[in-house]
Amino acid sequence: MSLIKDFTNGLWNENPTFRLVLGMCPTLAVTTQAINGIGMGLAATFVLVCSNFVIAILRKIIPDKVRIAVFIVVIATFVTIVDLVMEGFFYEIHKSLGIFIPLIVVNCIILGRAEAFASKNPVLNSVADGLGMGLGFTLSITVLGSIRELLGSGTIFGVVLFGKSYLPFLIAILPPGAFIALGLLLGLMNKINEKMAY
Repeated sequence: MSLIKDFTNGLWNENPTFRLVLGMCPTLAVTTQAINGIGMGLAATFVLVCSNFVIAILRKIIPDKVRIAVFIVVIATFVTIVDLVMEGFFYEIHKSLGIFIPLIVVNCIILGRAEAFASKNPVLNSVADGLGMGLGFTLSITVLGSIRELLGSGTIFGVVLFGKSYLPFLIAILPPGAFIALGLLLGLMNKINEKMAY
């Protein structure tokens, strides 16, 4: 039961994007298309799961004074793997995400889960937490990317939905559109939580 709770926590109650409001830099920057949300989300999920796994294994032998430095080295190792694999096999998405892939190293979601969870919990729970947080992040930025792409281009995953007569709402794919869409989704999630509380 504890593993299920650790996994599902990141999907809704502590969703990194909509509840904890973490990882805003890639959330706002790369979500101009739904495919970018999936690419960034899966890259971050891989790093989250792998770094949580390694940190949970080493948690009892990492000296307290250097734990943050160790966490960053572990995270940077997996980010390098993701960066090279994406460049080699998924070049278009890699090019589209650009600098935000290497910046996963300093993403506060990953460092936060290493410090708050993986360094204090057993391996399986840490993996479940990393997977839940990663999937929660992936879902939220994919939804945000889908909304922005739909309004700003009239497409989803590159598939044209409205034909040539559609007049795109260009602000949706510009930086202000990211803030507006994120704010509306945060408000919607708060409203749903309010209804669920009754």
